[in-house]
Amino acid sequence: MVGILLASPVIFSQLWRFIAPGLYKHEKKVLIPFSLLSTCCFVGGAAFGYLVVFPPAFRFLVGYNNEFLTSLPAVSEYFTLATRLLLAFGAIFEMPILMVFLAKIGMVNVAFLNRNRKYAILINFIIAAVLTPTPDVVNQMMMGIPLLVLYEISVLAVWLFGRRSFRDFESAPEDGSDHAPS
Repeated sequence: MVGILLASPVIFSQLWRFIAPGLYKHEKKVLIPFSLLSTCCFVGGAAFGYLVVFPPAFRFLVGYNNEFLTSLPAVSEYFTLATRLLLAFGAIFEMPILMVFLAKIGMVNVAFLNRNRKYAILINFIIAAVLTPTPDVVNQMMMGIPLLVLYEISVLAVWLFGRRSFRDFESAPEDGSDHAPS
């Protein structure tokens, strides 16, 4: 698990290098920012999952203790829970980057995201129910609420960075100026 976290810059860089041959030269300039932001979001999500969500999830796992029953989870159960939470939270924290990318290629815009917010809320909680390794509502809410916050951050990121799409770059003049020919 630590290897995946430490290798995430290389993983995201290799992913981008796989996609890059199909892009224009000016589109390839986002390689380093994409790799760094993806790594930061993934590691930040994994840290959030481990520091904020993992303790209550583990307490729920061992919470059936009473005077007649003592829970003794195996190490494999502990690592399975930790791995699923770290990967799930690392993945969901990539949402703003994914949304900006989708905005850049013209698939979404701020109006679309605002108009479909109610569906996003529903989908976010369905994703939280599926990805959360424990069946309790508290842990599902601990994933669903960050998903909602990430959705709103995605809307803001699309508004800030997604306004100029890759198509706009295609029509940009070759001299490097930002002004399209009139």
